[in-house]
Amino acid sequence: MRRPTAGRKDRDKFISGRNRQNAVKSMVVTDAVGQMLFCSPAEPASCADITHARQPGLVKLLVNAPAVEILADAGYQGLGAQTGGRVVTPPHRKFKKNPPEWYEEMHEHQRKAHSSRRIPVEHGIGHLKNWRALARHRGRREHMSDIVQAVAGRLPH
Repeated sequence: MRRPTAGRKDRDKFISGRNRQNAVKSMVVTDAVGQMLFCSPAEPASCADITHARQPGLVKLLVNAPAVEILADAGYQGLGAQTGGRVVTPPHRKFKKNPPEWYEEMHEHQRKAHSSRRIPVEHGIGHLKNWRALARHRGRREHMSDIVQAVAGRLPH
């Protein structure tokens, strides 16, 4: 994204803490084969993934919804407990120092199993990112939400 000029109000609002880049973020939900079901409007990237899920009321929706399983990445860690196990994230590392040798193998196996199940989801998200309007956007970030929604609408359902 294009960086706002110096001295502009809210200049640091869109800067991602991890990558230190001026960016926007959008939450995408796909089905089991990678077909896009939902794409949220673009939001400032200075906020955590889990917060982006909570703001539009996704947690409340999932708690009251029929049993459905959502495979999420590590950015949504902790959302599973709030939604009654409907959101499945990669396993959290329980031992940071000196783990037992049986734990390493088990953790790696669980992590790979989750990753393998998420491949179609990542492919669905990749189709969205392949559009030139998103991959090479140099315009104003205020228009990015409209562009994301337009591209998501063009993808096959």
